[in-house]
Amino acid sequence: MNPLGLNNADFNSLWLPAPTDLTLLPDDVHIWQIDLEQPEIKLQSLAQTLSSEEIARADRFYFPKHRQRFIAGRGILRSILGQYLDIEPAKVRFDYLPRGKPVLADTLADSGLSFNLSHSEGLGLCGVSYQRQIGVDIEHIRPVSDLESLAKRFFLPREYNLVRSLPVEQQPQIFFRYWTCKEAYLKATGEGLAQLEQIEVSLTPTEPAKLLTSENWSLLELIPADNYRSAVVVAGDSLHLQCWHY
Repeated sequence: MNPLGLNNADFNSLWLPAPTDLTLLPDDVHIWQIDLEQPEIKLQSLAQTLSSEEIARADRFYFPKHRQRFIAGRGILRSILGQYLDIEPAKVRFDYLPRGKPVLADTLADSGLSFNLSHSEGLGLCGVSYQRQIGVDIEHIRPVSDLESLAKRFFLPREYNLVRSLPVEQQPQIFFRYWTCKEAYLKATGEGLAQLEQIEVSLTPTEPAKLLTSENWSLLELIPADNYRSAVVVAGDSLHLQCWHY
């Protein structure tokens, strides 16, 4: 499957209301757009589905908005996975890989369902696939004071030089495109951000990204909303992408 590149005019037609009957075939990749800014009554309902460990994590956030977004993200993730597994959200159980990637625990792991969650500011993205490793990343495009030094540290020389060659106003978008592609790959493999600078991505301001590090993965770029960029990396090819609003 070729990487998917979208311009700002396309993204509204990409994200559709979810069907009432979810079917996930081996070649399907479902991407869920999640609004993390939920009303208090909804947050209370979502919090009731969380585990005690998740509630403890939520309570450690200093700012209320960060706590609320965590509850919304985890609660809606449970709701989405519960639909595929045909169980109540509170019965979804997680394990964690050595570098922190959540996976389904216990007998739920036998379902073959793979997922990954990412969030930035008030928007989240959840990717779901069947028996394929998957990683997603979403970033809000914003000014970065040390953008050039970060690019030099985490990007390969060719990638860094492309960022530097652009006008200042274009640099954040390219920077976050590189970042989301690299992070989505590392989240898919479960390797974490320690190897960000080792992942090679080819892109231009007008062409979609290609993952050069490995031919065993498909990389797709998506625009989930204005001023956001996201990337999805899935094991294998011949994928059927469907994007839903939660």
